[in-house]
Amino acid sequence: MKRKKTALIFPGIGYHTDKPLLYYGRMLAKELGYSVIAVNYGGFSRGIKDNEEKMREAFESAMKQTEEILADEALSPEDDILVISKSVGTAVAAAWQRKKGIKARNLYFTPVEQSFAMMEKGSGIVFHGTADPWVKTGIVKKGCMELDLPLFITEGANHSMETGSVPVDLKTMKKIMRTCRNYLRGL
Repeated sequence: MKRKKTALIFPGIGYHTDKPLLYYGRMLAKELGYSVIAVNYGGFSRGIKDNEEKMREAFESAMKQTEEILADEALSPEDDILVISKSVGTAVAAAWQRKKGIKARNLYFTPVEQSFAMMEKGSGIVFHGTADPWVKTGIVKKGCMELDLPLFITEGANHSMETGSVPVDLKTMKKIMRTCRNYLRGL
């Protein structure tokens, strides 16, 4: 029996599924034969960065919306499940997987610090930029080391994995997607 291949996309608060990392991540998943489900939650307040209470509220709201969005999806432990997540979405995706007992391969794009408390050991690969104002590189390195998660760092890239130079950013995006493809192919 052929395993069902499903990719779930968990966006960030202001980084939606049509932004480069998630758009190309979704296209890569489709190219590799996954059916794609976007978990499009929203309605968050402003000023979440550096505000612990608002971050917790956004997380709880996203979790509740995720439960509703995915309530009718028949996901089985035998399925090949891929989770592509960004920023706060990395925390939501990891917490949702843990709650549902779902084992998935994960592409974690620019996780926030809170994500590492919920991620499973060896559950995916992580991408981070050294100019990310949402989380310090040392915290990401420590979290990845403790959880045995390969970390791919881009010097000077921000929370969107961008540097402000279009040629550099396009080259970075190509490198990230090549790394994701190799991970998904088991290389």
